Amino acid sequence: MEEESVESSKRRKRNGSTDSILQWSRWQLLDSILPTGGFAHSFGLEAAIQARVVSGPDDLKTFVIHLLENTGSLLLPFVYSATQTPTLENWQKLDQILDATLTNEVSRKASIQQGSSLMRAAAVVFTEAPSLKAMRDVSIGSEAVRFHHAPVFGLIWGILGMDSGTSQRAYMFVTMRDVISAATRLNLVGPLGAAVLQHQISPVAEAITEKWMDRPVEEACQTAPLLDTLQGCHGYLFSRLFCS
Repeated sequence: MEEESVESSKRRKRNGSTDSILQWSRWQLLDSILPTGGFAHSFGLEAAIQARVVSGPDDLKTFVIHLLENTGSLLLPFVYSATQTPTLENWQKLDQILDATLTNEVSRKASIQQGSSLMRAAAVVFTEAPSLKAMRDVSIGSEAVRFHHAPVFGLIWGILGMDSGTSQRAYMFVTMRDVISAATRLNLVGPLGAAVLQHQISPVAEAITEKWMDRPVEEACQTAPLLDTLQGCHGYLFSRLFCS
């Protein structure tokens, strides 16, 4: 009986150690220091400002909420499916579907740039998951995959052993973080105001995430077509700070 108790205690410690390591990997994936290129994109915010759709903090809050709604409806199904089945075949299939789904060239290029950077960084950083590097090496230069961001994001979280609920919330958080960061550089809001705004929107972001999470890619859809149109106009701006 005592031996069983000792063995059980050792098992709990091993499991706790594994969970702790996963926590560190999770935080690193969310850390802005990871070179994924997300801060080079404004998700259409820069074009919205120049089109006078967004002109102040109130407009910004509305924009961010609509962006999160659109992200949840369109991209969370790809994150979910990739996390649930993190295989080369499933990733390639999801990538091809998303490539055909995105309706404007600006958002398509932004997705590919961010996904390529994220996959490169993850393959170098997370050496305990050699399949990441193997999948990247096989896919580079291949017509089978474009490296779109949402499937890559889900694939990495799945390979590292994290659950789909966490990966979907993380994707929404990264989207919210990056667009609010873009707003500070576009002088719509100051750093402290940006932090307050992020905190205020968090409950809304959670509600949107719960609304759209755990859906198959067949249900992916656009809920804010105006945002898609604005982002598509980004390439026509005379002067611009961001890539999209």
